[in-house]
Amino acid sequence: MAQRRPRLGEDERAMLLGWHDVVEGVFEVQGFEKGAVVLHNLLDDLVYQVHSNLGRRALGKLRTTMFVAARIVPVHPDTDAWLVSGNLNIYAAGDGPRLAQLAAQTLATHPQVLRRNPEMLHKAWQMQAEARADFIEVFGTDILVLDPGEAPARMREYHRHRQDKALAELDDETAAKAAHGGPSLDELSSIPEEFHDADTVAVIYDETEGLCYYADFGQLDALFADPALIRDRAHLSRLREYLNDESVAPMVIRRLVQRHLENADAVFQALLRKPAFAWDRDGETLLRRRKAEHFAHEPLPSVTPVGNRLAELLRKPGRKRR
Repeated sequence: MAQRRPRLGEDERAMLLGWHDVVEGVFEVQGFEKGAVVLHNLLDDLVYQVHSNLGRRALGKLRTTMFVAARIVPVHPDTDAWLVSGNLNIYAAGDGPRLAQLAAQTLATHPQVLRRNPEMLHKAWQMQAEARADFIEVFGTDILVLDPGEAPARMREYHRHRQDKALAELDDETAAKAAHGGPSLDELSSIPEEFHDADTVAVIYDETEGLCYYADFGQLDALFADPALIRDRAHLSRLREYLNDESVAPMVIRRLVQRHLENADAVFQALLRKPAFAWDRDGETLLRRRKAEHFAHEPLPSVTPVGNRLAELLRKPGRKRR
């Protein structure tokens, strides 16, 4: 766009640049309106009026209650009309439950989809806050530092509490069905395999980051509690790994500092070999430099809600495939 000569008009530029706003999803056909197909996206729970640049014949095979997997882009940022980008993969109405499973998996791995729907995003933050409140109710804190062998049993306490609380709000018949659906308590309470050989595992239910697991947190907590351990290269090496690893959220470093604020300067002075380092002055700058990717994105909740239609399809038995 910047290199094109002659330069396009502002309206054309706005239209073409609007195509960055690609929406990928699993859509249910709700009907037709003025040459467009009305599609409900199971991922973001929004409805789109979609046209094709090939005209009505490109949408001729679609019928109400069918499903399509597709990519769409806005016709123009100033309209509510959308345009098919690429091919439409069409599925029969009976494929809904199978496609719903795919949609749910996509939501779990790509929560950024929620950004399109402010109501869903708000609901996700509320759900995360409620889950964190339950964690604090069970343990009296939002952080546990545990032996890896102990962690599943403690997490089972939490998930049992959550399950009992949810079932108590349902009638007997619905509660009985819900108790036998979804992952088991053992599945919910297991910890990632890579933590099994760790010295300790920290389970943190942070207000923003959600439920997180961190290996060897206890080793670092000991370092900040006793700065004399800075003479041990293993302790400093582990802290350096935490600081340089983009998958470790800045809040973990902040947590270590907050637990032993009086020793933070000495620890980082040794780690960075900067005798003048002061956490109060330099700490946030350090985190933003070492974890730039984390700060480049708006935080998202770790809990992902689903829309009513997707939830309905997930409860339906799938069609047997030959």
